[in-house]
Amino acid sequence: MNQSYFAHETATIDKGAEIGSGTKIWHFSHVMSQAQIGQDCVLGQNVFVGGKARIGNRVKIQNNVSVYDSVILEDEVFCGPSCVFTNVVNPRAFIERKTAYQETRVERGASIGANATIVCGVLIGAYAMIGAGAVVTKDVKPFALMTGIPAIQTGWVSRTGVKLDEKLACPETGEQYELKDGLLTLASSKEKSK
Repeated sequence: MNQSYFAHETATIDKGAEIGSGTKIWHFSHVMSQAQIGQDCVLGQNVFVGGKARIGNRVKIQNNVSVYDSVILEDEVFCGPSCVFTNVVNPRAFIERKTAYQETRVERGASIGANATIVCGVLIGAYAMIGAGAVVTKDVKPFALMTGIPAIQTGWVSRTGVKLDEKLACPETGEQYELKDGLLTLASSKEKSK
């Protein structure tokens, strides 16, 4: 078999799935037909990817995560162990609601902590950080740190995932951020000045 990605012998890759080069799919994972997975991703043990799920490049999905239909993970998203995505707001076993799936989008560079739950229909902004065990029920701003049940914003984080200080600077990189109209943006970085 000539393929540009790695799949463990216990993984199931259905015909018609699109998987980018350099991606690694580990033990007991299942990728459905029509799923799209980008390059250089890592899918840990027991990961499920639905046929209408879309996963960007360099995404890391830890063990026991199901990425259902209508979930979109942009480039460089991190999904911690056993985090949960949903796709129907009001599920019932005896009612078919496959036409009621709501899109959930996680923008570039965002991280979702272990055992966090993401209720469908939300947008998680770029580089946001969802704390372990948090339950996200509404949209999350870029760079926001969200914790608790239900999740509330408890700070801001940098692109590298470090909590910003009171001057909105990253203690690790020195990057300076600015807050305007409730949204945080990168104002300056050492990388930009080179």
